Amino acid sequence: MRLPRIRELFGQVPPGAVAAAARPAMVATLEAPSSAAAGFGGQRSPWSPERLEVVDLLWGKGFQFPGGEIETLHLAKPMGLSAASSLLLLGAGSGGPPCCIANSLGGWVTGFESDPCLVAAALDRSIRGGLGRRAQIETWDPASPFFERNQYHHGLALEPLKQGLPEPTLAALSMALKPAGQFVLLETVADGPLDASDPVVAGWRRLEGRRLDMVPGELAITRVLGRLGFDVRIVEDLSQRHMQQAVVGWRRAVRGMQHARPTAREAACLIQEAELWLLRMKLFRGRQLRLVRWHAILRS
Repeated sequence: MRLPRIRELFGQVPPGAVAAAARPAMVATLEAPSSAAAGFGGQRSPWSPERLEVVDLLWGKGFQFPGGEIETLHLAKPMGLSAASSLLLLGAGSGGPPCCIANSLGGWVTGFESDPCLVAAALDRSIRGGLGRRAQIETWDPASPFFERNQYHHGLALEPLKQGLPEPTLAALSMALKPAGQFVLLETVADGPLDASDPVVAGWRRLEGRRLDMVPGELAITRVLGRLGFDVRIVEDLSQRHMQQAVVGWRRAVRGMQHARPTAREAACLIQEAELWLLRMKLFRGRQLRLVRWHAILRS
């Protein structure tokens, strides 16, 4: 796939084009440069500077998902944050979520991220934004999740189960919240087993860096939250909005390419990112994957 093909697919996006385009020939591997920092377990970070520039172009500076700031605030506002609130934000990315919440909604936000390159970018964004302690960035280990107990009024977790298992990750989050704390979780789920022999599934797994046996189901997460003492108030399917926001981001990026042609390295990252999103949207359109929001309150 080349840049003209990206323009064709995401510029006009005729009905069915995204689904038709997601075919095995597109699959490539998002490889980190040899200089990339190693994260937990010694794995290399997939977030090169060039890739961060591409996702900044797609979703807004500091964000790694469609909708960027608008979607982050949409998720956080129902918690009713104030200047006196403390928020644990799991999935700080490169700093967009904690910084925009601290700026727009107030409160004291501690953003946690596991990837060393994202942590460094988030720290830099918070410092340059002059937010001080209102938007702190810390590291967490998905293999052994731990957060300071009874420390935060509320919690927001943005796809934390890409690397961690539901039970230990959500248990650590529940113990970090104060009684009656509100918790919003955004996660990609699969309603049934994903077929590893399906080339679209295999390509998405490789590009996204996911283990198929670690993609949770909606009901399984709801049950875990209940066992941990949460009163689940809302379970909402955001898949349609997620796909619409993805198309908007790609259309904006395609328009930008008309005025500033990317460098060779940027173009390579852009092409790989397009392959990932074409496959992801193929799975969303087929309902093999969905994006779900939970809003729960920790029982006293």
